Amino acid sequence: MIKKITDRIFPALIALSALSVSASAAFYSISGLSKLFAGAAFAVIVMAASLEIAKLVIASLLYQYRKTLPILLKIYLSIACVVLILITSMGIYGFLSAAYQDTANKEGNAEARIVLIETKRDNVKEQLEVYTEEKTSINEAVAELRKGLSNNKIQWRDKETNQIITSTSSRTRKALEKQLDQAIIRQTEINAKVDVLNEKIFEYETEIVETRIGDGSTSELGPLKYLSGLTGLPMDRIINYLLLTIIFVFDPLAIALVVAANFAFERIRPKTRKNLYGETIECSVPEGREFNTPYDLDDLIPDTPYTKEEVSEVLKNEVEKIEKEPPVEFDDDSQTIGEKEEQIKKLEAEAKKMENRPFYKNTYNNIKSQIQKLKDEDNQITY
Repeated sequence: MIKKITDRIFPALIALSALSVSASAAFYSISGLSKLFAGAAFAVIVMAASLEIAKLVIASLLYQYRKTLPILLKIYLSIACVVLILITSMGIYGFLSAAYQDTANKEGNAEARIVLIETKRDNVKEQLEVYTEEKTSINEAVAELRKGLSNNKIQWRDKETNQIITSTSSRTRKALEKQLDQAIIRQTEINAKVDVLNEKIFEYETEIVETRIGDGSTSELGPLKYLSGLTGLPMDRIINYLLLTIIFVFDPLAIALVVAANFAFERIRPKTRKNLYGETIECSVPEGREFNTPYDLDDLIPDTPYTKEEVSEVLKNEVEKIEKEPPVEFDDDSQTIGEKEEQIKKLEAEAKKMENRPFYKNTYNNIKSQIQKLKDEDNQITY
């Protein structure tokens, strides 16, 4: 019981897997083709959807009727199936490559923005260096002027007293004070500009960090960047190899699963055959044998201590005995199989004439009873 349930569940799992893979392949293919032919997107979607359905039907058709399909039709359908697989693969490639291109474009835009910000930052840094040098020189000048003011002394010797007299020059002091005031004003301006430039550099650095953090493509392309650095190949070539690997597995796997599902359901389907009267009856085959498959009679003879020649000789003798026996004579009331078939056909023809006539209902029922009785006699044996 459990084995029967398992045998029925597994084909269902194969069919479900085939359906999921085929549906996802169809979705990616239709989306990719609609992007390739964006000018007529709706028409392409309708066309691609119908082709995807036809592809699955062709795969099932080729398997179910593989023994009865005309050879030319089989060749054409096989070629059409392969071409449709290539079309689906092209659509999948277009879809996945477009997705990668969108991410790559985002990263490219972010990198371009970062480069622009870095250029602005470098320009500000150059200005900062100029002002820093000027600030240094002004600071040195202010220090010198202050030192000059403190040392603004004039010494001379008095002729009368012959003493050295020290005094300050008011004119020189005023000139030094004027220069010092101008230097301090310039120093204040330079300090203010340096502060502004440092603030701009800080803003640019912050903007660069925020741009890098806000760019999700960096994390999305992280594995590709790692592979690119590991192999030394550009990311575009790596993604191309990856996409080719995917498309050569994706849709062929879907078709293979469809064929496998047909095969699995065929194995669990009861084997039937029509009998002499057109009735469908269930047949059984020995274990290890296939239904509707010819086998050599020599292979079906069980293992015996006798050789094939001895078995053939015995069968030949039995056939000769049967041929020498007198023919079986039937009673007058008995009928041959051919006569019964002929009688059944006549009765069925009469019954068909009376089938839709209410006035002949009793006669119709009697004829049907006679037909059933004749059929039942074939299933009985009298010893």
